[in-house]
Amino acid sequence: MIRGTPMQRVEIAFMRLLAGLSGISILVVFGVVFAGSVSRYLFSAPLQWSEEIAKYAMIYGCMFGVAYAYLQGKQITFSIVIDTVPEKFRRKLSLLVDVATLVLGGILAYAGLIFAGKRGGIVASGIGIQMYWAQIAITVGGICLVIAAILRIISFFKAVSTGGEA
Repeated sequence: MIRGTPMQRVEIAFMRLLAGLSGISILVVFGVVFAGSVSRYLFSAPLQWSEEIAKYAMIYGCMFGVAYAYLQGKQITFSIVIDTVPEKFRRKLSLLVDVATLVLGGILAYAGLIFAGKRGGIVASGIGIQMYWAQIAITVGGICLVIAAILRIISFFKAVSTGGEA
């Protein structure tokens, strides 16, 4: 069981979900590439679908991983800027980053939905599924970022309201 406040439990559960989905995606990439290599070089019978599956699994893994890294505070930052500002301003800058991530995640989700809707009817040649299922990964990633940003913003305001550091 996850310990902590209800909000902490939600955040930890979401982080575990993202980590698990990202890990499964990378495992699929590894497994498919390995199987494709063995099939091609040992049996001279390449798996026609292996490249596409690996590519799509990698895209999903990246989408889940970006939100996971952001929730952990491990995303790419301009630390030279952040480290030079006073602590009080640093917390406000962190909130600004969280709000920007919320907005950009929403834009990403919306743009991905439009993209998948317009071009999703194309059939992937190697696996025979509609490209919608690969392209919707952009929307999934945007939604994950929106949820992550909301969790961080709530944590920020909870810390401020209890007098703790945000």
